[in-house]
Amino acid sequence: MTAETEKLDTLQAVELAEGIEIRLRMAGPMLRAGAYMIDLVIRVAVMAIGAITLGLAGIGIGFQVAGGMMLLIWFLMDWLYPVFFEAGKRGATPGKRIMGLRVVQSTGSPITLGQAVVRNFLRFIDGMPVFTYMFGVTSCMATQRFQRLGDLAAGTVVIYDRLPPMPVIAAPPPIVAVPLPVGLSANEMRALALFRERAGLWSDGRRAEIADQASILSGETGAAGVSRLMAMAHWIQEKRGGR
Repeated sequence: MTAETEKLDTLQAVELAEGIEIRLRMAGPMLRAGAYMIDLVIRVAVMAIGAITLGLAGIGIGFQVAGGMMLLIWFLMDWLYPVFFEAGKRGATPGKRIMGLRVVQSTGSPITLGQAVVRNFLRFIDGMPVFTYMFGVTSCMATQRFQRLGDLAAGTVVIYDRLPPMPVIAAPPPIVAVPLPVGLSANEMRALALFRERAGLWSDGRRAEIADQASILSGETGAAGVSRLMAMAHWIQEKRGGR
């Protein structure tokens, strides 16, 4: 239940060393791919303009010199372009800014220059095999925070930088507390409590969508499943409060 719920709700809690809990909304591979394509277009455009300019300048400075300068431009665009922008104040390349994304540390803090270098220099590994980015996509889909191999090595995540307002909708209060039909682990009970806590931020459809993932536990789907899970979470809270 926990894994399925976290896949649907990309708003994930991160507990800091000070005991403070923050919430980050992780960005999935599709939006990140869109940002990458925008950056690719920008880089190709810059290199094309540079090639035309140096091609004309090569008549005067020599074509070997112009070729060497073109290689330097390619290196800067391919390797240092993302490092320069992600290590900056905004923590995002132009493509990520357009898509509303930002690169941060796993704790939510701005990334350092070293982390920007590591995550982007390992992009070559993520792009394998043969620049299909299968390694990177597989890593994103297999990890809870959609981290590619470069993110795992650097300790970084990509999050939504611009979040739309989240309306608070009254969560359906349970009429009576319903005992759990089966024993749950501590993590599963915590997930159930978080479901009740966050339910007020979701629409009725979103609540039902998430609650349906736990239909085996509740024995219901849709609005009935939501009410059943809320009642079980209420029972857990009462039980803990009576200790």
